[in-house]
Amino acid sequence: MLISEGLVKRYGGRRVLDGFDLTVGSGEIVGLIGHNGAGKTTFVEIVTGLVRPDAGRLRIGGLDALRSARSGREARRRLGVAPQESALYGAATVHENLRLFAGLAGLRGPRRQAEIDRVLDELRLTELADRPVAVLSGGQRRRVQAATAMVASPPLLLLDEPTAGADPATRSALLAAVKARAEAGAAVLYTTHYLPELVDLDATLALARAGRVIARGTRHDLTRDLPGELRVTFTDAAEPELRLATTDPGADLAALLAAGRTPASVDVRRPSLDDLYRSLGDHPTQEIHDHAAA
Repeated sequence: MLISEGLVKRYGGRRVLDGFDLTVGSGEIVGLIGHNGAGKTTFVEIVTGLVRPDAGRLRIGGLDALRSARSGREARRRLGVAPQESALYGAATVHENLRLFAGLAGLRGPRRQAEIDRVLDELRLTELADRPVAVLSGGQRRRVQAATAMVASPPLLLLDEPTAGADPATRSALLAAVKARAEAGAAVLYTTHYLPELVDLDATLALARAGRVIARGTRHDLTRDLPGELRVTFTDAAEPELRLATTDPGADLAALLAAGRTPASVDVRRPSLDDLYRSLGDHPTQEIHDHAAA
């Protein structure tokens, strides 16, 4: 549904994107993660048509989004976007905002109202439908923003930090709606710095660094070669606790036992997405590619 190949974007002498390749298929949720400056925001701006790349290809729903202004418009009709910054009309009600965005997507008459009712229910906004957006809380506005992206049931959703500043109830409603859309066949590109969301969404991961996607795969694939932690407590007072960074906790524990140590307790922490995120600043690009391909 979304295919980018070799996207390059320069600002002055700096390459913000340096051969950015990424695909997102129908029914798939891809979590795009990386440190600030990795190129995520610029990629989102290119997909939404706010910025034009200097080189590369971009296809949305099988259409060339870069060939011409007309083809770009046609391609982006297949795209629903929830940007980081609010793009809502504060003086208008929730329902009026959704009516506008549904109309811009080409919906009319009973079908438009049916889609509005559906997304209001899906994101728990029905009771807020007649309130001006300006009086809503931050979390409520995030839900409305996501609703404007989903109201026409586009085949591709681009959700850029959709839960930033959201309360737990808002986050739960948004994640449930995202999973439901993917299960219905939508392709979802999801950017976030709140990594547990990607676990909840069971998203595949794309790791960006220095303007490129350096690895892509499941959470298990990308973390299995990273060190976790083996924590062992002992009854002797000389060294009551030992913590070891390890990729093979079983072997390290066996070595302790062979050395005559008698553990009082053993705890193993497997590598997490936080460890993976931190590794972006440590691993050379080729090594991360090797981890993903293993």
